[in-house]
Amino acid sequence: MTDERGKKIAGLLYELARLALVVTFLLAAYAKMKPQAAMPWSFASIKTSLSMFAMGVDSYQLLPPRGVSFVAHWLPPFELFLGLWLLSGKLLKFSSLVTTLLLAGFIAVQVRSFSLGQEISCGCFGPGERIGPWSLLRDALFVGLAIAVFVGALRSGRKSAEPGAVTAAPAS
Repeated sequence: MTDERGKKIAGLLYELARLALVVTFLLAAYAKMKPQAAMPWSFASIKTSLSMFAMGVDSYQLLPPRGVSFVAHWLPPFELFLGLWLLSGKLLKFSSLVTTLLLAGFIAVQVRSFSLGQEISCGCFGPGERIGPWSLLRDALFVGLAIAVFVGALRSGRKSAEPGAVTAAPAS
């Protein structure tokens, strides 16, 4: 009985971690793509917002101009896609692996910039938040959540479910 309760709690924590990542990616994409003040939603306003995001990407001083433009215009839509993919629960092993790798890359770039003393916006949820201990801790927690979801997805894939059975939680 206690073992079954532990599995239910683990399953609930797993789903909460996955949903936290979903919300994180959807909010991050929205913050980067939302129209600037008083502009209506349109492809032109989204393009303008992504161009503004490019300035934040460029502030990391890691990419040539073409790379900055590519990252700035494709990262937010990819974050939107990744959030929706995680939400769907389809191919969770792969979506959680991609999430983990992407978040690990984000934090690696932030740690580099912080250690170089760059006082720049992290760009995680749009402009304005400087890289610092809080943003590094928050993003490290996101990496931890992503790793937990990935491990949970791997574990749930090892157990074979009965045909037609719905399993919401990974088996321990």
